[in-house]
This record gives sequence, structure tokens and C-alpha cells, in this order.
Amino acid sequence: MLYTFAPMLKNVRFVVSNSNPKLCPAPDRVEFAFIGRSNVGKSSLINMLAGQKNLAKTSGRPGKTQLINHFGVDNRWYLVDLPGYGYAKVSKDVRQGFGTMIEQYILKRENLACVMVLIDSRLDPQGIDIEFINWLGTKGVPLALVFTKADKQSVNKTKSAIARFERKLRETWEEMPMAFVTSAADATGREELTDFLEQIAQQGIPQKG
Repeated sequence: MLYTFAPMLKNVRFVVSNSNPKLCPAPDRVEFAFIGRSNVGKSSLINMLAGQKNLAKTSGRPGKTQLINHFGVDNRWYLVDLPGYGYAKVSKDVRQGFGTMIEQYILKRENLACVMVLIDSRLDPQGIDIEFINWLGTKGVPLALVFTKADKQSVNKTKSAIARFERKLRETWEEMPMAFVTSAADATGREELTDFLEQIAQQGIPQKG
């Protein structure tokens, strides 16, 4: 099958990986963080947005991403691939390390404009996703939902799964965050997601209270 690919991000390059939020690049440009359950497809999605197969390292083994990975976009803003959460086979000490690192990064990174929470569109609402989204909400962190792997099932099944997720989220949220449906395999959602990131990036570094 041939796919018509939407416009992609340009001039995306790897910048740095580290396990210490204090060693991230200078906070002098807008930044977007991608996070979700382990094996939800973060690295694959970043590769799709950039139109590069091996920019972000992908693996069939959940829990592979264990660092904060920065990618520069056209020398104007950053995409950040964060470690996945919720993979049981990673040791307890390592999971705790992920949690501390992720929390410090999200709460203290002053140029972070939005956290893109990735959710597997094939699954029923997962407690750990809801819990993480609620935590972001209580901390006042801007976020958007990115449903992944839409190519793995029919459009109707994806719509039903998203509706179930939104019903669950409405138990704690009055207004739904912005949501996107994506597939790294056929570039579903690339244009919409790219436009969203570009519009926010053009607003500059957010002013935080």
C-alpha cells in the first residue's frame, strides 16, 4: 500500500541524552516533551514527525528509553523523548529513578510548553495513564493527548477506544485536553500534530507564574 505523507518537521537532529534534568540544554527555546507507558510508540512517533527512520532509537523491548533525549527542530525548538512509565520488568530502583527524573524535569523545566501524553489507542483506559494525566492537571502542566498505533485497528474501533478514554477522564476533568490520533506506520495525524507544535512554538517560551 502507498501512503501520501503529510508535511514533516524539518532539520531535526539529536542534541543530547542525560539522566539529570539540570544538564538539559539551556532553556532558551520552546520545548515539547513526549511521554507515555513503555512501548506506546514515543520514539516511532518522533521518527515519523521528523521523517527519519533512526533519529530516535526504537526497540521492541519495553523500557529501553531510560534517559531524557533532546532533539532540536530547525534550531528553533526542542522535542524531548522521556522514559516510558509503568513497565513492570524494569527493576523497582530504576522505576523510582524514572519517576524522580521525570517529575523534576516536568515541574522545573521552565521552557516546557506542553507535555504530549501518548496513549495506545487499542487499549481500554489504563489506570496509570489516567493517574499521570490527573497529576499533570493538579500541577497545572499544559498537556495534549496523542493516541498512537491507529493503523493497528479500524477507524471505528479507534473512535470507540478514545470515547471510552474520554468518558473515564471526565470523571476528573471538566474540559478535555486537545487530542490527536496518530500512526507512525502511515503518518496519520502528522500534519495536525506538526501544526499544533508549530503554533505553540511561535508563541515563544511560556511565562510561568
